Amino acid sequence: QVLGLKCLDEIVPFQTQTVRMRVNKKYSCLPAEEKGIHIINIRAIEDIGYDQHESTLLNSLSKNPDADCKYGLYFRDGKRKVDYILVYHYKKSSAGRTLTRRVHHNDSGARSAKQDQPLPGKGVQLEMGESEPHVDYHEDDKRFRREEYEGNLVEAGLELERDEDTKIHGIGFVKIHAPWNVLCREAEFLKLKMPTKKMYQINQTHGLLKKINSVIQKITEPIQPKVAEHKPQTVKRLSYPFSREKQHLKKETTLLNKRRKCGKYGITSLLANGVYSAAYPLHDGDYEGENVEPNDRKLLCEEWASYGVFYKYQPIDLVRKYFGEKIGLYFAWLGVYTQMLIPASIVGIIVFLYGCATVDENIPSMEMCDQRNNITMCPLCDRTCSYWKMSSACATARASHLFDNPATVFFSVFMALWAATFMEHWKRKQMRLNYRWDLTGFEEEEDHPRAEYEAKVLEKSLRKEHKHKEKHRYFPEETANKWRQRVKTVMAGVKLTDKEKLTWKDRFPAYLTNFVGIIFMVGLTFAIVFGVIIYRISTAAALAISSTPSGRSSVRVTVTATAVIINLVVIIILDEVYGCIARWLTQIEVPKTDKNFEERLIFKAFLLKFVNAYTPIFYVAFFKGRFVGRPGDYVYIFHSFRMEECAPGGCLMELCIQLSIIMLGKQLIQNNLFEIGIPKMKKFIRYMKLKRRRSLDHEEHMKKKQRYEVDYNLEPFAGLTPEYMEMIIQFGFVTLFVASFPLAPLFALLNNIIEIRLDAKKFVTELRRPVAVRAKDIGIWYNILRGIGKLAVIINAFVISFTSDFIPRLVYLYMYSENGTMHGFVNHTLSSFNVSDFQAGTAPNDPMDLGYEVQICRYKDYREPPWSENKYDISKDFWAVLAARLAFVIVFQNLVMFMSDFVDWIIPDIPKDISQQIHKEKVLMVEVFMREEQGKLQMLETWKDKDKKKGENCNNHSPRLSRSHSGSLSSCHSYPLDV
Repeated sequence: QVLGLKCLDEIVPFQTQTVRMRVNKKYSCLPAEEKGIHIINIRAIEDIGYDQHESTLLNSLSKNPDADCKYGLYFRDGKRKVDYILVYHYKKSSAGRTLTRRVHHNDSGARSAKQDQPLPGKGVQLEMGESEPHVDYHEDDKRFRREEYEGNLVEAGLELERDEDTKIHGIGFVKIHAPWNVLCREAEFLKLKMPTKKMYQINQTHGLLKKINSVIQKITEPIQPKVAEHKPQTVKRLSYPFSREKQHLKKETTLLNKRRKCGKYGITSLLANGVYSAAYPLHDGDYEGENVEPNDRKLLCEEWASYGVFYKYQPIDLVRKYFGEKIGLYFAWLGVYTQMLIPASIVGIIVFLYGCATVDENIPSMEMCDQRNNITMCPLCDRTCSYWKMSSACATARASHLFDNPATVFFSVFMALWAATFMEHWKRKQMRLNYRWDLTGFEEEEDHPRAEYEAKVLEKSLRKEHKHKEKHRYFPEETANKWRQRVKTVMAGVKLTDKEKLTWKDRFPAYLTNFVGIIFMVGLTFAIVFGVIIYRISTAAALAISSTPSGRSSVRVTVTATAVIINLVVIIILDEVYGCIARWLTQIEVPKTDKNFEERLIFKAFLLKFVNAYTPIFYVAFFKGRFVGRPGDYVYIFHSFRMEECAPGGCLMELCIQLSIIMLGKQLIQNNLFEIGIPKMKKFIRYMKLKRRRSLDHEEHMKKKQRYEVDYNLEPFAGLTPEYMEMIIQFGFVTLFVASFPLAPLFALLNNIIEIRLDAKKFVTELRRPVAVRAKDIGIWYNILRGIGKLAVIINAFVISFTSDFIPRLVYLYMYSENGTMHGFVNHTLSSFNVSDFQAGTAPNDPMDLGYEVQICRYKDYREPPWSENKYDISKDFWAVLAARLAFVIVFQNLVMFMSDFVDWIIPDIPKDISQQIHKEKVLMVEVFMREEQGKLQMLETWKDKDKKKGENCNNHSPRLSRSHSGSLSSCHSYPLDV
């Protein structure tokens, strides 16, 4: 949040990150005792005192003896550290040519430029008064706006230095340094909590818990990162919001809010208009090489962003120190999520192994594979398909048992409780991080309006004024003067009144466009899924013509696999398209603040990507095989394509194939391959462009690049939304349909182990350093996670009840089985059909394909036989199974919801030790302030006593001496107090 990134009109100089960039830098060329400064070195409250355990302010400003080794990390004087970089494009003047600085005029007179002299450093010098007939006025306007903006930065207290003599031709850099007083001012405004001299003991466990913790620490010691920040702490410094003069804090904060208005341009609008091409803080230094000085970036690369340390914990405190709290919380959440996948993966493997161990004992699959049953099934398609033996689907039936067994129900209940436990565990972990990072009392400041919002409000105001002018064309002189004053105010960049804002009427066209756009995108997704269904039906009919029995037996698996691959490709393409569409739909809404913009964008993008990723899976789980009809009365699409039906073993196996291919494909291609390949490709393209523009001058070519030049070639940081989005979609795969694929947590765990290091490597090596942003939680993503967890309970209940054969088996076992076993279950689920009842033109062309004449064929449904009075009507067995399924959904959903809420209630959101520590901090802070006030009172009393004694000594002088030296008495009573 540097230089007004939030708003057009606001300048927010160097909030959190710039303060932390002064923390004792290990890579500094200065001696060990002269390594930078820390914000906590300020002693604003003299009697409390902030911690000064490492260095002082004067040390940081001392001359760097080896400044050249920094390669752009310092100003040219070697004293001031570069905190931020502004990048701009410029066109060098030809020989004897100078650009004219344009001076704007208003109605009251000329307005001088804010910056009368150019910034220090090498660059194009502008001269007043000279003109050139062939001036590029567009570039001149950009140059003037840069000068005005940089002048505002100087007025705000920042120090700037320009550099245009770089290896990247046509690119200029403005180096910005935040002096100590600016850091103090902003730290006070942001109410940053700083550790004081006061230290207190952290509550330690005793007895058995202490022994268990010590054993755990010894066991986990090899997997701890080798960073100082990760060592367990036994003491903590008392933190207090930084204040230069705490007794005037409230009044000064109000004044500072008014002071933050600085000019009419902000970095956001300047970047959007091309005045600047980039704005970013610098990385600490290089991360690879033999002679690289130790720094935080190199340490992160070795202990965090390397695949060789995948088994270690993340150095979250160091991540937060380098990138800020918002990014630190993302990686902390990702780490907690990955850790919680370990027990889920273990249970999933056990469930899968149980299915493998009992597959030979499963009576229904054994009956389907028994060729002695001689069950003849009805054709899979009209005319071209012939009758087939049920035993040909033996492999599918056996594979279905691996995922469709009694352990599946247990696993679904377990995963619902796992999701609730994960959410509670994260809330507790988040609270611990807030306490450790001194964010317990942090409240987000009110966001400033976005540049686009204020521009829209300005346009609305001008439109109203124009209508008023047209309505009163011949208005009196007084009204004309008011109109001129209004225009002057607007053109001067003064913020409009709070009464002027965008209403729902102003946004109605955008809301209507959003509604229609989202409906269209959802309809497009459904249309694509419908197209894939047509492909499945036509391909299944074509493959069924195959004369080989092996080809016929693998028709379903082949069709399902190829259709899923098509779905995967479409999902990956539409994900990128929907992301751009969601951003465009959010932009036309013109949200007021950045927070509103981000939340609306996340909601739209998640909705579209959720529908895109899960629609094919929902079709297989809940719609395939439900509206098929029966032989002699099938349901057709376009009067020619028969609706596809589930295999005799059920649709759960096909659902498993669908889910596994989409999940693994998205993780492998979209999450990993794209994240590695696309940044490298963009980096290579930028390198080739810069190489093409590079001068052939040998001296220029041999010049070493500065730090800010190297960072400029990196990929800009685009926010955390894509990172969160891919993990949330994966969380849906793990929880929503886990009943059909118990190995989903295992594959998610393996992916996340790679994902953590991949994201870390991307942040450390491939991206420009993001601006640090303070945050105390993960925002709207937590609510999305809770919603998915609740939805998972309902979906898994319906998957077990309607997609699998778990309920029909229970109904048969307890209602229809003659001997209390599952023998005869397959025959019970099949209905009979007389081949003479086929509609004209739908009977098989080759009825003797099996070598004998077929009179009765079987199909999977609960219907009356052809010899019944109400032949082919739904039987009583169907209603019994349906009632059992609905009852199971109700019982399962309410039971699991109750258990999840119980877990939520029994586990407190704030750990007990953290709540005690927070209370202890408050008590200690009160005690410290009480002692401080008592000390001040004693000091004042001491000064009063000294003053009184001095006055008595003056009164003891002789009258004549007092009269002759009339000034002595007054001077004696005005004894200077060194307060």
